[in-house]
Amino acid sequence: MVSVEALRLLLFAYIAFAPHAGADDHHLVIVPQSPNLEIGTNFTATCVILNSTEVSADDLYWKLSENIVPKEQYTKINKTALNVTVLVTGEKLEWLYCLCKRDVGSLEKGTFIHGIALKKGYRPGKPENLSCMAVQEKHFISNAFRCQWDAVGQQSRDVSTLYQLNVDVTKIRAYNVTTREKHAQVDFVDSFPNHVILEVWVEAHNKLGTIHSEHLYKYADSFVKTNPPSNVQVTSEKSFTTSLLINWTHPIANVFLKLMYQIRYCQNGSQNWTYVPRDDTARDIQSFRLQNLNPYTVYVVQVCCKNHKKGYGYWSDWSTNATKRTPEDIPNKPDLWRIIAEGDGINQVQFICKGPLTNERITRFNIKVQDQRDKLKNGSLAPESIPINRSDSGPFTVLKQIRLADRESVKVFVTAVNSVGISAEESLVITEKACEPPPVRELRVRPDGGRLRLDWKPPHGTAVSEYVVEWISGDNTDWQRESRGTRHATIKGPLEKFVCYNVSVYPIYSGRVGKPATRAAYLEQGAPLEAPDVRLKGKPGHNEAELVWMEVPQTRLRGFITNYTVFYKGGTETREITVPADSTSCTLKSLRRNTKYDTWIQASTINGSTNSSKHSFTTLIYAPGEMEGIVVGVSFGFLFLIIVTMLFCVYKKDVIKENIWPRIPNPLESTIGNWSPDYPLKVETPKDNGLCGVSLLDVEVGDGKCMFEEDKASLALKKDKYLSEEHSSGIGGSSCMSSPRQSVSDSDEGGDMADTTASTVQYSSVVASNGYKGQTPNTQPKQAVFSRSESTQPLLDSEENPDTLLQECSRQSQRVPRGPRPTHTQRNGDIMEQQEELEPLDFCSLEEDCEQVTPTDSSYMPQLVGYRPQ
Repeated sequence: MVSVEALRLLLFAYIAFAPHAGADDHHLVIVPQSPNLEIGTNFTATCVILNSTEVSADDLYWKLSENIVPKEQYTKINKTALNVTVLVTGEKLEWLYCLCKRDVGSLEKGTFIHGIALKKGYRPGKPENLSCMAVQEKHFISNAFRCQWDAVGQQSRDVSTLYQLNVDVTKIRAYNVTTREKHAQVDFVDSFPNHVILEVWVEAHNKLGTIHSEHLYKYADSFVKTNPPSNVQVTSEKSFTTSLLINWTHPIANVFLKLMYQIRYCQNGSQNWTYVPRDDTARDIQSFRLQNLNPYTVYVVQVCCKNHKKGYGYWSDWSTNATKRTPEDIPNKPDLWRIIAEGDGINQVQFICKGPLTNERITRFNIKVQDQRDKLKNGSLAPESIPINRSDSGPFTVLKQIRLADRESVKVFVTAVNSVGISAEESLVITEKACEPPPVRELRVRPDGGRLRLDWKPPHGTAVSEYVVEWISGDNTDWQRESRGTRHATIKGPLEKFVCYNVSVYPIYSGRVGKPATRAAYLEQGAPLEAPDVRLKGKPGHNEAELVWMEVPQTRLRGFITNYTVFYKGGTETREITVPADSTSCTLKSLRRNTKYDTWIQASTINGSTNSSKHSFTTLIYAPGEMEGIVVGVSFGFLFLIIVTMLFCVYKKDVIKENIWPRIPNPLESTIGNWSPDYPLKVETPKDNGLCGVSLLDVEVGDGKCMFEEDKASLALKKDKYLSEEHSSGIGGSSCMSSPRQSVSDSDEGGDMADTTASTVQYSSVVASNGYKGQTPNTQPKQAVFSRSESTQPLLDSEENPDTLLQECSRQSQRVPRGPRPTHTQRNGDIMEQQEELEPLDFCSLEEDCEQVTPTDSSYMPQLVGYRPQ
């Protein structure tokens, strides 16, 4: 809390330094004015009312830029002063205003507002990693003293940081320079202060504070960087074929600085530098001899220097290249190896040798191949000379190629020859395949730091003299030798990324080559360059298809295939199947019928995947044999249906005939028309079928009561009607299914029955009681027979013309063969029996007949005897 006395002191200071802000200008003043604030801290400002009693501190409020500050951040000092505390955030410039919220009446509102600008920034950070250097110019150290450092912390635009470099020379003379950068230079007066102590530091300051870096207290010599040694020369001596002598000159006099040196060398064209141990050159010397070099090899040599005291000064740049070739010497022992192309019992063996090496100037190789089983011949065998082709720049030289059976064993001797002499002899034994020594155990190959690293365990219970590490990629073969105690090795030859190498380790038993242990490896894997083209095997089925593909060529793989993923899309649905890396086929199942599918395959490695082109096929509608099965099934079903239908027709022919073709009486065969009294009698030939659908009623002549007495008047009228119908229609076809109730009541039943009669023709006839027409009357009581037909058959033309009917009946009668005629006595007896059977069907009145149910008969009563002429 700011006290009243402190507030008064602030006001007096403000009035003293800003007299223009008098009582007539503003009535509100903010203290402090134009502050520089540290980001992340709290800032407190005070608003004071001057020369006004119309407002008080309760009428004031604060505004930061466009936002009103909450009242919780206000602190009332007294009636005329109000504090506010805000958090400083962001680097952007902001304005803090004090305003009056009450209407001040006659006073101008512009005098009751005041604002200050808030400039924000960071405190300066402590400079780090201060370093200084003085370089050599000609034969002396330069006067320019350059220093650089690392700035720490942040800087804002409104509050920037300045750096001042200070150099104090033994408390006698001081130098300083100011800059905004992170480096500066001090120029010494007269000369560089050799052999004296310098104190160096950097000061960082801005409006928020000041800070110093660490102070450096060192001799001036520790800041010096000299020029590289001059006049570097390399000398070769013929008697020393594996060494070179190097000479150089000091870049600066010892009176100023004592130096130490460093030497490095490499073969010409190589960037693999070999450094001479510093302990051998850490003294004031001007010459050095390089040893253990290769004969007849060009070497490049460089030299640099620095202050001889440890931790003092900087290493100079490397000198210019000094090049020299070592003298020629007797060749080294040849690096002999073999390549075997296995065949069917006979192998092709190539004996190869690295070189010729450029540092040996080999002119030829001498090779001798001995059969291990023919000792006598081997003693007289002369070596074969193989000249060197200088134009052949391959990685190795092929010495000889032989054919060797699995059961044969040879030993090869090779020497190299140049102008100086002959090398030591190298030998190699190719043993029988069945007798090869055991291989190494647990071979592992993995990439490590841009090279392939090998780990293995030696064979059990055998003495290995050395190991040969071989790597093959396509037609390229290379190898290197490792000592007998080696268990880990790194391939030293150049390897390429995304190329598969077959790496093998051969144990060598005093020249005898053992069985290899081989692993495939990549220096680095990537996505395959291509995926195999998928195609359809055979024809697709209705719900499955088999896909096949070829393996991707080894040169296009760029890594080990982890798996294949087969995609197939039918319509909008896409499915996938993952198969192992050694698969070359896949069967797609649960496919839809008659659907087009697009399929493709994805080949994946640990570092990526590649898709193949798409292949399309369409599934079948039916499975193989399914259509034939349907046709055969339908055919058998249809045949079975036909057979069942035929059997049904055979066993149910009567029922079918009755329902489909009902028995309709032939009117031409009816004789009822001949029985009517209105037609003359003619001789008729008896028919077997008789009358169909005609009921015969015997009526006593004397019994008029049965027919006429009950209602003669009505009977006479109905008889006239029946006779008129008979005469108009003749004898129509009869139906056994018709009802007699409909044949006699057409006039009494009214209009409804008239309609029925119009559609169904009923007719009847009374036959005289003196016997059937065409028969001889007997002495029996004379009865009248009433014949009624129930046929619904429409009237025929022959019924309209009776004469035609009689003629047709006469013709059919002639075609029917006649049987033996019964005697008169038999005929009379049959007639009597017939009459007795017909007695229940005696004629009754029409009213009674219309109400009773007449039994139906499917045919007319057959005639017992034939007609006879009267």
